[in-house]
Amino acid sequence: MFKLLIVAVCLGYAYSCGVPAIKPTISRVVGGHDVRPHSWPWQISLQYQGTSGAWGHTCGGTLIAANWVLTAAHCISNRNYRVYLGKNNLKSEEEGSVAITPEKIIVHEKWNSLFIVNDIALIKLSQPVARSESIEPACLPPAEKLLSNDFPCYVTGWGRLYTNGPIADNLQQALLPVVDHATCTQRDWWGSQVKPTMLCAGGDGVVSGCNGDSGGPLNCQADNGTWEVHGVVSFGSGLSCNYAKKPTVFTRVSAYNDWISQQIASN
Repeated sequence: MFKLLIVAVCLGYAYSCGVPAIKPTISRVVGGHDVRPHSWPWQISLQYQGTSGAWGHTCGGTLIAANWVLTAAHCISNRNYRVYLGKNNLKSEEEGSVAITPEKIIVHEKWNSLFIVNDIALIKLSQPVARSESIEPACLPPAEKLLSNDFPCYVTGWGRLYTNGPIADNLQQALLPVVDHATCTQRDWWGSQVKPTMLCAGGDGVVSGCNGDSGGPLNCQADNGTWEVHGVVSFGSGLSCNYAKKPTVFTRVSAYNDWISQQIASN
């Protein structure tokens, strides 16, 4: 019981999660667009240091506790990283934003880059971050929670604005309805490449995640109004960022609750 209490506190359940002080502008408009600044306060920019010493955005991620960030395993390599929190525009100095170096990066021990399975990682920050209007944690969904077909969720990130296009300056959001497992595993969709530990969303050929969105959250609103991170952006079509019947594929967070809790409790 004591161990479970520790994990609950670490995951942010001792204080509210998934309730942004600045409410996101939610619409059913097709296509990505600029977010209301700081309305997804758990979104982080994972940045790496280049040979020149400059920092550049490489992936997204989700703050899930004061010193823990959730991202994708494929985002991690042998580089120097920092986690930038409280950001909206990547090119501007913004009051309240903060860059924190990792204390530890934990890639899932069964991550397989060939088959893109177990594409999940945790970053322990070197210091806890203070909550503010622009920095708050997201909630995790209940273990093994599955969303119904067409459930409205939102992907957020600074990924490319279109295939081979530029990285976004301002954080973007896009409506991506869930595609159920039975549909997504059909032969003319993703077929057997999609596993039960994955979640599909989008696939209308108009909007999807794109390069640079990797590791970021699929935000889905629970019945009580809180926002839960149900997915971690994993992969999409190599042909295009917006390809019909090739929805963005996410690591399904509800399949990894135990793994997340165990890593936080032991680190």
